[in-house]
Amino acid sequence: MENDHIPFKSQVKKDLEPQEMLRIIFEYAAKIANERVLENVLMLMADMGREMIVSDRCTVWLLDTSKNELWSKVAHGLDEIRIPRSAGLVGYAVTHDKAVFIDDAYTNEQYKTYLLNGALSTDQQTGYRTKALMVIPFRNSQGEIMGAYQAINKLTECGQFTDKDMEYLTLASSYAGKSLESALLTSEIEETQKEIIFTMGEIGESRSKETGNHVKRVAEYSYLLALGLGMSKEEAELLKMTSPMHDIGKVAIPDSVLNKPGKLTDEEFKIMQHHTLIGYNLLKKSNRHILKTAAIVAYEHHEKWNGRGYPRGIKEEDIHIYGRITAIADVFDALGSERVYKKAWELDRILQLLKDERGEHFDPRVVDAFFRQLPAILRVREQYADATLENAADNQ
Repeated sequence: MENDHIPFKSQVKKDLEPQEMLRIIFEYAAKIANERVLENVLMLMADMGREMIVSDRCTVWLLDTSKNELWSKVAHGLDEIRIPRSAGLVGYAVTHDKAVFIDDAYTNEQYKTYLLNGALSTDQQTGYRTKALMVIPFRNSQGEIMGAYQAINKLTECGQFTDKDMEYLTLASSYAGKSLESALLTSEIEETQKEIIFTMGEIGESRSKETGNHVKRVAEYSYLLALGLGMSKEEAELLKMTSPMHDIGKVAIPDSVLNKPGKLTDEEFKIMQHHTLIGYNLLKKSNRHILKTAAIVAYEHHEKWNGRGYPRGIKEEDIHIYGRITAIADVFDALGSERVYKKAWELDRILQLLKDERGEHFDPRVVDAFFRQLPAILRVREQYADATLENAADNQ
């Protein structure tokens, strides 16, 4: 049966009393002011707006001028969505710098075209029934429109948004604006750092005649392993960002050692081992959390669970979990790739080695997580295969 979303008596709410409104404002303003993660700021903004005006849904849309799109990371009940800048009622409000009120989306004639391209089209897909709508553009500190609040379905008995609701929602956006700008800047900085880290990792690998696809695969494997071990998505993302730097120290290893076709002498192997120390020393002085994490990965990804690794010969839990995860991700990919000194191994042979080295080279828990995540790991392996990406590049 279609859900027309006219509240039942048990769902009907009242507009907030002044003291309750102040409580919500102060509660959310404090949370938003201390938050720098963009997705979290958007969620707090949406929650604050929804509570302040007693709506069923509240969506925060941001304007992406580079793509000429409006997008929402957070829409109550929905995943990330992107629409053209001029699409739907939100597009109209942003393009014309105009707040929009609609009492009933299905009988409104003034904005019929925009509603058919937006809310009503979404209703057809989801079965949701949009009735009352309110869209309010908001601005950054330079006075430029940076997005819009969209509220759907007033939950009070009258079922309609008011001028007072517009005033409250405008107030919500002004409280959140500066933190939103800060979060957007932080997000941009993180994206730039990711690009730099991957580029530096690729430079390290290219010295040893490796493709940049190796660092992409190791990053994805590390992410899956971290999730498989129960780490938070945020920590898994951090490891994904930093694991490409595991071999950055190779930039200082002589080509005669790095690209020697045959087996290394004992002296040459000692020189090769220094790439872990070189990478660590390159990264450890940074105050950035990302680069400090990368320093750990560079330093410890050749340590072994049994204490027979390098550069320090530490063992078991003394090895940072980031080093233990990157170790198996790196070995799995290295064995499956052709290098100047060896042919690529068959998958069955690699998997058998990982089982044999459980509790020796590798942390048993990480090996177990690897096999639990194996289907996803193999999908990544295929997606980022050297031949696949080379063919894609040739076809561009």
